[in-house]
Amino acid sequence: QVRLVESGGGLVQPGGSLRLSCAASGTYFSTMGWYRQAPGKQRDMVATITRGSTTHYTDSVKGRFTISRDNAKNTVYLQMNILNADDTAVYYCSARGTFDGRDYWGEGTQVTVSS
Repeated sequence: QVRLVESGGGLVQPGGSLRLSCAASGTYFSTMGWYRQAPGKQRDMVATITRGSTTHYTDSVKGRFTISRDNAKNTVYLQMNILNADDTAVYYCSARGTFDGRDYWGEGTQVTVSS
């Protein structure tokens, strides 16, 4: 059974930092990533990383967020710095199954940036 479990969300002041983690299990994964969905908006890509550590970021987080992964642990991380109110959203982990090509999703973790 494939599972993705996110952790690390919470409330942070503007300018602060948070680190999200996503532990995936049940199969092998190729591209892994983080997406976010703010209230009333669609779910958008934040950052992705291939198994070979090629990364891609949405423009609004470049220079502030860093995605990384530990292939041995099937875990992907998102280091978020200089957070602002526009970063407030539910953050979802996603991982693509190597063998079936299916995109799997975690349940999400809330990130709130507020003073």
